[in-house]
Amino acid sequence: MKRNALIGAMIVAASLAACKKHEKVEEAPVVAAPVPVTAPDPASAGKVPAAEQTDEQREMAKKQALLAYGVMEDKYINDPRAQWATEAKASSVFGDDGGKTPSDVNLAKNAVGASDGNAWTNNNTDKGFDWLETTFATPVNATEVRFVLPSGQGVEAVNKVELQDTDGKWNTVWEGVSDVKRDDRGNRTWFVRTFSKTPYKAKAVKITYANNLQHDYKTIDAVQLVGDK
Repeated sequence: MKRNALIGAMIVAASLAACKKHEKVEEAPVVAAPVPVTAPDPASAGKVPAAEQTDEQREMAKKQALLAYGVMEDKYINDPRAQWATEAKASSVFGDDGGKTPSDVNLAKNAVGASDGNAWTNNNTDKGFDWLETTFATPVNATEVRFVLPSGQGVEAVNKVELQDTDGKWNTVWEGVSDVKRDDRGNRTWFVRTFSKTPYKAKAVKITYANNLQHDYKTIDAVQLVGDK
């Protein structure tokens, strides 16, 4: 009798253990998240860091930069939609302190016509605002203003570009802090501002400098107005 009871108890215990095994939930294996793969930048492919370049590679890079500058400048100079200023006046001229007569090499009239190395120079390095106003022969619906700064002098102080319509009203097409730096590829730096075509005919351009943004004299060699008649 005891033996039968013992055997029965063992059978019950085995059955309970089997049930618990079936009730156990198997945990899903942990799978590591895939590591994203960044595609190489095509623009940087094949480029050698400057520090690792040979003398020949550095010389070639310099020539390529000069060529790119020449192509850019040639496009601007020979743009059929662009015209050079025919008249100019300025808020100040280098050397005009106390009613003195400034030298011809600094007058606003030097900004008239195509870029030739002659330039207007203002009379303030770090105070107030100065401006150069240029007039053009043919009023146009303008899309762009370009002007040339010898050696980039004062380019970071450009603060505003305005256009005057045929009714004499001035309209601001750009205002802010200049993001243009001196262009070391050539002897000139081009400041260019492009905007939506004006609904009015523009006949003049006014360029304003905030002198304290760059402590230096400001110079402009030539001014272009780009647009359609």
